[in-house]
Amino acid sequence: MMKIPLLVSVVDDDESVRESLPDLLKELGFSSVTFSSAEDFLASDRLSETDTLLLDIAMPGMSGPDLQRELKLRHQDIPIIFISGQRDEAIRSQVVKQGAVACLFKPFSDTALSDALNAAFQKKRIT
Repeated sequence: MMKIPLLVSVVDDDESVRESLPDLLKELGFSSVTFSSAEDFLASDRLSETDTLLLDIAMPGMSGPDLQRELKLRHQDIPIIFISGQRDEAIRSQVVKQGAVACLFKPFSDTALSDALNAAFQKKRIT
């Protein structure tokens, strides 16, 4: 029987991130889909299929933390790994306190991403 890879949804307004992360995720054994905005992700049919979310903090329109709050309101318990181009420890602390698995600052290493994904899937198994 063939095992279906876990789905990682990437939400980032930076096109280069949306182009590069799927290749890395594939190398790590995951399937992925990308979205250029939080609104696009919420309107998609992939919301219920998403096993974890790689989510940019600062985006036009709905920000990453705004999407995190919206998912809680909708009772969607998707593990979130935030990614950010701004090295801000206060934001990192805030989003983790609100339930994010991790917050990685760009550029991050393959190992850091892999570790965060493993923690996210471990959290998903527990809940």
